[in-house]
Amino acid sequence: MCWMCDHPGATYDDYLAMMQDKIRAYGWAIEGVEREGDHPPWFYTAGLTEFGRPELVITGISVARGACLLNQVAGHLLHAPAPQPGEQFHWPDGPLIEIVQVAEPTAHLNLAVDLYGPGLRALQLVHADDRGQWPWDSWYRGVRGGQPVLGPREPEDRRRLIA
Repeated sequence: MCWMCDHPGATYDDYLAMMQDKIRAYGWAIEGVEREGDHPPWFYTAGLTEFGRPELVITGISVARGACLLNQVAGHLLHAPAPQPGEQFHWPDGPLIEIVQVAEPTAHLNLAVDLYGPGLRALQLVHADDRGQWPWDSWYRGVRGGQPVLGPREPEDRRRLIA
């Protein structure tokens, strides 16, 4: 259930204030959009913009796995350069991830846009399925509703596996 549903007397400004408190305490917060029918779940960060970093998005993955991955990568971003579109890395005990530049963050990261304005940047953590297939592959086998990819894939010569 969402925070606003759990706090029926609260306003959106109350919600923004609560999320800003989380961002001040942890450096970022995670906003989640639960599965609705055939629309898969997706999650994103809000707060990395304050550090001059892109926000992060992941789609088509469970709440627990999505939050875990976003928290790990967000924590890493505070101490290292942001990954570049086309870079791939192995998530420990998880799938191969490829970075995709989100084409239009204002269409997908409402909370982050409300906090930081329409000029923010975002990267999507696109994940391969359990057989190593990507959502743009014809044999991809993901969750119900698939894994929406929010930007174009980099050309092959710009893709590379990083340690």
